[in-house]
Amino acid sequence: MESIGAFLPLILIFGVFYLLLIRPQQKKVKQHREMLNNLRRGDKIITSGGIIGTINKVADNRELQLQVSENVEIKIAPGMVADLYVSAEQEKKQPIKENKDEKKDGVLSSLLGKKK
Repeated sequence: MESIGAFLPLILIFGVFYLLLIRPQQKKVKQHREMLNNLRRGDKIITSGGIIGTINKVADNRELQLQVSENVEIKIAPGMVADLYVSAEQEKKQPIKENKDEKKDGVLSSLLGKKK
């Protein structure tokens, strides 16, 4: 029984690390993998190097042909895609959805005031 008590803090520390570090990272990797699998011709992306361009061709999910500007095309590996690029104009066109957190007024937010 004493040996279980000695390992209990280690088990709790591992549980906290799993909840705060490992699980969110796994979700982020899964979302990125899904985004890469759903890339199509015409999508505007931003690479991990900061290059913004439009996909012209997807070759066997191993290579993307990216148009950076007029008459300038580069080839990149799909793993170098950081995110889909959404311009400010596209964000304005999409309806704004209220966040669930914004609807709820918690005790601390009522005491400290709302964020602006």
